[in-house]
Amino acid sequence: MENLSSHGNRFRRIPCQSYTANLNLDPLLDENLEQWPHLNELVQCYGTDWVKDENKYGRYDSIGPISFQNQIFEGPDTDIETEMHLANVRQSKTEDATDDEIPSTSGRQFMDTTLFDSSLSKVPKHLGESPLPAYEPVFDWENERSMIFGQRVQENHLAQCSSALKISVKVLSLSFQAGLAEPFYGTICLYNRERREKLSEDFIFRMLPAEMQDARSSCEPRGIFYLDAASASVCLLIQLEKPATEEGGVTPSVYSRKEPVHLTEREKQKLQVWSRIMPYRESFAWAIVPLFDNSITAASGGSASPSSPLAPSISGSSSHDGVSKSSAKIALDGKPGYSSGSSVIVEISNLNKVKEGYTEDSLQDPKRKVHKPVKGVLRLEIEKLQASPVDFENVSESGSVTNDSVDPGDRLADSPSTKGPINGSDGPHTGDSKWNSLDGRDIQRNGSTTQGNPDINAEDFQAFDFRTMTRNEPFLQLFHCLYVYPLTVSLSRKRNLFIRVELRKDDADVRRQPLEAMHPREPGVLLQKWAQTQVAIGARVACYHDEIKVSLPTTWTPLHHLLFTFYHIDLQTKLEAPKPVLIGYAALPLSTHAQLRSEISLRIMRELVPHYLQETGRERLDYLEDGQNAFRLRLRLCSSLYPLSERIRDFFLEYDRHTLRTSPPWGSELLEAINSLKNVDSTALLQFLQPILNMLLHLIGNGGETLQVAAFRAMVNILTRVQQESVDEAERNRFLVNYVDYAFDDFGGRQPPVYPGLSTVWGSLARSKAKGYRVGPVYDDVLAIAWFFLELIVKSMALEQTRLFYHNIPLGEDVPPMQLREGVFRCVMQLYDCLLTEVHERCKKGLSLAKRLNSSLAFFCYDLLSVVEPRQVFELVSLYLDKFSGVCQPVLHDCKLTFLQIICDHDLYVEMPGRDPSDRNYLSSVLIQELFLTWDHEDLSQRAKAARILVFLLCKHEFDARYQKPEDKLYIAQLYFPLVGQILDEMPVFYNLNAIEKREVLIVTLQIVRNLDDTSLVKAWQQSIARTRLFFKLLEECLTLFEHRKPADSMLVGGSSRSPVGDGPTSPKYSDRLSPAINHYLTEASRQEIRPPGTPENGYLWQRVNSQLSSPSQPYSLREALAQAQSSRIGASTQALRESLHPILRQKLELWEENLSAAVSLQVLEITEKFSTTAASHSIATDYGKLDCITSIFTSFFSRSQPLAFWEALFAALNSVFSLHGAMLLARENDRFLKQIAFHLLRLAVFRNDNIRKRAVIGLQILVRSSFSYFMQTARLRVMLTITLSELLSDVQVTQMKSDGALEESGEARRLRKSLEEMADESKSHNLLRECGLPESALTAITEKSSENRWSWSEAKYLSDSILLALDASLEHALLATVMNVDRYAAAESFYKLAMAFAPVPDLHIMWLLHLCDAHQEMQSWAEAAQCAVAVAGVVMQALVSRNDGVWSTDHVTALHKICPMVSSEMSSEASAAEVEGYGASKLTIDSAVKYLQLANKLFSQAELYHFCASILELVIPVYKSRRAYGQLAKCHTMLTNIYESILEQESSPIPFTDATYYRVGFYGENFGKLDRKEYVYREPRDVRLGDIMEKLSHIYESRMDGNHTLHIIPDSRQVKADELQPGVCYLQITAVDPVMEDEDLGSRRERIFSLSTGSVRARVFDRFLFDTPFTKNGKTQGGLEDQWKRRTVLQTEGSFPALVNRLLVTKSESLEFSPVENAIGMIETRTAALRSELEEPRSSEGDQLPRLQSLQRILQGSVAVQVNSGVLSVCTAFLSGEPATRLRSQELQQLIAALLEFMAVCKRAIRVHFRLIGEEDQEFHTQLVNGFQSLTAELSHYIPAILSEL
Repeated sequence: MENLSSHGNRFRRIPCQSYTANLNLDPLLDENLEQWPHLNELVQCYGTDWVKDENKYGRYDSIGPISFQNQIFEGPDTDIETEMHLANVRQSKTEDATDDEIPSTSGRQFMDTTLFDSSLSKVPKHLGESPLPAYEPVFDWENERSMIFGQRVQENHLAQCSSALKISVKVLSLSFQAGLAEPFYGTICLYNRERREKLSEDFIFRMLPAEMQDARSSCEPRGIFYLDAASASVCLLIQLEKPATEEGGVTPSVYSRKEPVHLTEREKQKLQVWSRIMPYRESFAWAIVPLFDNSITAASGGSASPSSPLAPSISGSSSHDGVSKSSAKIALDGKPGYSSGSSVIVEISNLNKVKEGYTEDSLQDPKRKVHKPVKGVLRLEIEKLQASPVDFENVSESGSVTNDSVDPGDRLADSPSTKGPINGSDGPHTGDSKWNSLDGRDIQRNGSTTQGNPDINAEDFQAFDFRTMTRNEPFLQLFHCLYVYPLTVSLSRKRNLFIRVELRKDDADVRRQPLEAMHPREPGVLLQKWAQTQVAIGARVACYHDEIKVSLPTTWTPLHHLLFTFYHIDLQTKLEAPKPVLIGYAALPLSTHAQLRSEISLRIMRELVPHYLQETGRERLDYLEDGQNAFRLRLRLCSSLYPLSERIRDFFLEYDRHTLRTSPPWGSELLEAINSLKNVDSTALLQFLQPILNMLLHLIGNGGETLQVAAFRAMVNILTRVQQESVDEAERNRFLVNYVDYAFDDFGGRQPPVYPGLSTVWGSLARSKAKGYRVGPVYDDVLAIAWFFLELIVKSMALEQTRLFYHNIPLGEDVPPMQLREGVFRCVMQLYDCLLTEVHERCKKGLSLAKRLNSSLAFFCYDLLSVVEPRQVFELVSLYLDKFSGVCQPVLHDCKLTFLQIICDHDLYVEMPGRDPSDRNYLSSVLIQELFLTWDHEDLSQRAKAARILVFLLCKHEFDARYQKPEDKLYIAQLYFPLVGQILDEMPVFYNLNAIEKREVLIVTLQIVRNLDDTSLVKAWQQSIARTRLFFKLLEECLTLFEHRKPADSMLVGGSSRSPVGDGPTSPKYSDRLSPAINHYLTEASRQEIRPPGTPENGYLWQRVNSQLSSPSQPYSLREALAQAQSSRIGASTQALRESLHPILRQKLELWEENLSAAVSLQVLEITEKFSTTAASHSIATDYGKLDCITSIFTSFFSRSQPLAFWEALFAALNSVFSLHGAMLLARENDRFLKQIAFHLLRLAVFRNDNIRKRAVIGLQILVRSSFSYFMQTARLRVMLTITLSELLSDVQVTQMKSDGALEESGEARRLRKSLEEMADESKSHNLLRECGLPESALTAITEKSSENRWSWSEAKYLSDSILLALDASLEHALLATVMNVDRYAAAESFYKLAMAFAPVPDLHIMWLLHLCDAHQEMQSWAEAAQCAVAVAGVVMQALVSRNDGVWSTDHVTALHKICPMVSSEMSSEASAAEVEGYGASKLTIDSAVKYLQLANKLFSQAELYHFCASILELVIPVYKSRRAYGQLAKCHTMLTNIYESILEQESSPIPFTDATYYRVGFYGENFGKLDRKEYVYREPRDVRLGDIMEKLSHIYESRMDGNHTLHIIPDSRQVKADELQPGVCYLQITAVDPVMEDEDLGSRRERIFSLSTGSVRARVFDRFLFDTPFTKNGKTQGGLEDQWKRRTVLQTEGSFPALVNRLLVTKSESLEFSPVENAIGMIETRTAALRSELEEPRSSEGDQLPRLQSLQRILQGSVAVQVNSGVLSVCTAFLSGEPATRLRSQELQQLIAALLEFMAVCKRAIRVHFRLIGEEDQEFHTQLVNGFQSLTAELSHYIPAILSEL
């Protein structure tokens, strides 16, 4: 079965590793073991390969980590995109060199690369990335699984974890001061100083002088030692020996001489010759090197190598009493950092010379005499090998693993050869050659490692670890040998004694050769027949320090024994080599003593006789030393074949007899043996655990029923003990796991499989329990270790399946599932049922055992799915679900969830069939049912768990490398899609979840729908309108819950505007939006602070924090920050936690959240687009009247903060939706939607980011296009945009403060203006469309009826302008904010502009008019306020008339127009267009019109403009008439009466009534801004004089002047030439003007007397004004009458007074000039006319006489009184005398004379009338008048003689 793995890779063979390569066990395995079944079993157990089920713990190959782009979330005032772009340009300049060092946040920072160009593939193109990876960015399958209750943990094989430490020791050199002339031999072992025991066998080395070395032996092997843990008492015990000293030869004391004497040549030769002929050795010196002792460092002063693997100082200490020299120098060769791999070179200079025999005990004895130290140094290289063994599964597959710990390249470079004599000795340096040769080999070795451990070479000696025998662990290898330690031999006289040891089979034949069983002391020699010890020279009590290793036979008889032969040797050189002399023998039978650990004493026999072991032969034996026990020795048995426990040996024996059928058939001895296994002590039990279990299983598999049950019970007992007595607390004991996972091989197919027998025995036991029989405590034990049996059953099945199909399957195909036999399956079913009942029962009692059992059962099904026909397993699953059906108790429900969680984690879960062939995946349908049920469960933790399971599964599929094809993703989506259906059917369940669970469910929903095909999706929409609506409700929830809310300071990473979460300190919440798993990940990441460079996690380097995030100068301790955050956790917010994160982690968190939000939005957009397309064909169920699904989603899109990527995708979708459904979306029903869309488009048009702003422009154009297409005009859209603009302006700041405190237009307003201009800019639109990726046809508006393009740029321009108008008006209004209270004129004007700009929307129009009305009332401008009220009434009235509802007709509107010209008399469709929800004509009622008319009436009467009041009341009366409101009518008529009386009163007043005064004001100067060089006519109250208005205006404008400008008032009314004025000065010119009547002859030269024209009731509506300015042609300002000219200026205003504002712009100014004569004639004619009109005015009654008399007197006095003669007389003197008269044309002369004559005639008449009217009191005045008249006549007659005849 070597290549089993090629079949579906189910099982993998792991070659059994032998750590004890030096135990040569081949002869054992070669023997025929058939007659010893238990040995066969043991050898099989240690020797066969381990079989590991590759699929058992799940395999998961995920795709590489997804990389994320930075998403850019812009606010109105940010342009991060450009900033990043610029930063990138800068960065790429500076970082060209170091580009690759930038840590990549999985996806390099801010790079604009799209992930992959999927245009090449046929995959349906998605708008964005899948939201799942961003939601679960650090999906960790292992970690998520480990959270499952009862999760099985994969154990490493015991062999891999058996030794914590491995140390290799290599002897480099030995040098003496005297020089090295003879060979030295030595042993090294691990030794525990405290416990005084050897921990390992000896590693033997030798050191030859240079002359004796041959090529082969130049390379010394390493010794490898195993250690459990570092401990100060563990040291290396080094013992040196040399050839036995020649008597009279050179003594060993030469090596310890004080004075540095070298060996003489003669001494050298003697030594060399002697060492060649002397085969025996004596002990020479010893040393102890502590491996982990820190205490010496100070004393020895040797500093450790920086990477010393073992301790701060590896040093050999001399353990003398107080004499402690610097004893161990680490040779670092002058390079302080040198260390090859992790090896350390130790120089041991404290070699203690052996003077007399010593024992290991005496080494520690403080009273021991201090010998002279040897003047020499032994150099060792000690290396700590890789502590955690390389996962050798990899080794066996790839065949080679490079050796991490040593890099040969470095070794060669830093080869530490000592460059000078060590301790002054000049011996030959073998260091170099050794190193280099070693390296040569090392390099090859790294190429391919011999099987197994990469640190170990074939030639390395692996010292057997004696603690293997005492550890509580199963034996894993075959070892079977005996270590013999001769201790002392006490003889009566001194001898040179050594001992030879051999192993004999029996004692029958003395001459028979011993067995070849002795391990040699020389390297590379096979097993020998005997071994010998050192020579103890001249000692009465000879001490030995040898370790003799004997290989034992597999089984031994009582006759197997060790034979010791004692020899004396003479150490003098005769002619030939010295011969040993035999002294005696000692024998030790194996069977009696092998197990003993204590010392053994033997007697020494003089000679051997046959059968010397038998009691019978004893008498014949002759003993030395009077038969005392002269020989002491110690044995150590190390065997994994021979159990020390007698009970185990008995069991093995009975097993053999049973198997070989040699025992009686009933096998009661076997039963006893099985039962007595209970009492074996635990260490022995554990050591032989695996073979015992194998044998018991063998009995269960094919024993009789009684045996089966006994074996089963014994097995349960053993397992329970192992489980309880083991150190680890894990639920699955690691020895047992190892057994099931690796060792159990179902007898390698040599016997029928175990599972049928096992399930039968267990099943019958379970059934007995179920029937109520007493089955004893064993049953509960079975439940606790049920997992073991269940896993065993499955492995047995799997092995059978693999073997069945092994030969019949073509390569590369998977093994088909196995159909269990009916009987076995029934048995398994029954067993399963019983166990389920147990779970059910025990759960209710709340026992934890039940939950564990539940997990075991789940894993049983999980495992079976890989082996057995899935439909058989589904039987078990459905059995489970029937037991736990519906919503059960929380505990049970929790078990059910765990069960599903485990099963659905199966590798092939997606590919599972249904229960019926027609069905889809059975497991997924069950899962969906149950999860949905759980969400309805009242237990909150379970809801969360269910949601988590679902997300986990979908992530697992999403990242599974096997399921990356679109068709796979589609299949998975279809599996889960029913879940979405269920949610839609029962939405309350969804709404009951909390936010986190909702997010989990929604992310899953999105993921499913993303990969779903369109047909399935459409089906979901075809069910009912309500269901479709709910589907979109879910999508809206997605947008809400995953919205990325930017912190206020959007560039600061990690700020977050979230409210604190009162979340217990259990799990810190770093993010609300991402998966809960993130919190765990971040906590872990924070704990790890700084990782080693190049950690795999997305290749992030902690050390280098992105320069944009934090300066490297700030040390940032994560641990502190986390601690802080945790301590302030009570009430601490998510924000504080985020702040505590390392900047890079925080950045990642931001990145993930941004991407999640972006992906969700794009996904929802994609679905909505599909929906819109489908809805266009009317093939789904939705409300086609409103399309509320589309509208609600789009509203949601626009109202959230979205990333740039989303805006880029949105407008193409918007375009297509409006193309398909424009008519519907623009319909009245969707007003609210349209208004919101318009609002958000305008909002986006304010953005600083150009990409977004341009798209907003396109969006507006799409609306305009749709308007053209469906309504042929844009009036309604204009109303919409006007409304939304007004709403937007309350949000957007249109002004900003300048440095001097004044306001200026803000960037937002400028951008909005730019956008609105671009909207109607034909030249730019082509590029805009291209940039935003829309087709050029996007703006062609084709209606349903005709195919011509209805788009009109001019209309678009008109639309854009009218909105710009509104923007400008609002802006102007805002800019006035600071001077609102000072400059009331400008304030009123800005209200007026606003009212006009928002005229398309009646509500807004009225609102601003009413504001204006209030402003006027505050200024007491009653007429203007009244006009505003009229205008409001007009708006209402128009709307009513156009709707034909009400009492008014167009005539009434015209009447109103006469009062207030702003009320337009022609009806427009605007009012009807303005019907927008929340706005428009619905508020315009007759009552409101009447209300405003009455207000106007009140205000006009306050202004005393009564004739207006009359007209207004005449409009109110029809309303009351139609309503028959007679009371109101009566009131109205009473008011009318009063009004007409007031009018009469005004007219009869002698002082003509003026309602106001008018002034012309001209503005000159740049600082006036828009007013510069403009003239206005101001209407002021009638009591305002010229001085008052001058003061008022100076006050307003002086406050606006800055330091550089001054304000001047031009004192006269002449024409101003603006260009000749001083720059930097502002001028005001203020002139009083008179209103011009409608029928007035402006060309007449008469002076104007206003009262003359107030003949009848006229509407006082003026739009023309005049003023006269006298001037002379000679440049003087004034001259005589003959030079005085007159200029009459007539001004035409824009509109008429009273208007809605207090001042109107002068639009036209005309002037006439009158010559001095015309002036004079005009003056005289004016007076004549005044008198005449006074005389001719009809007076009805006599009572009117008084006022008439007064006015007549006034005029006459001004005409004929003597004192004013200057008037008429001066004209005569000026024109009719002397020089001027000659200049007059005759016509002018005639006119002048005629005028004078007429004047005098009228005066005469007037005086007569005066006489008629006066009484007594005026007689005197009359006389004066007559005298004056006569003298005037006399004066005039000088100039006009004809006057006398005329009068």
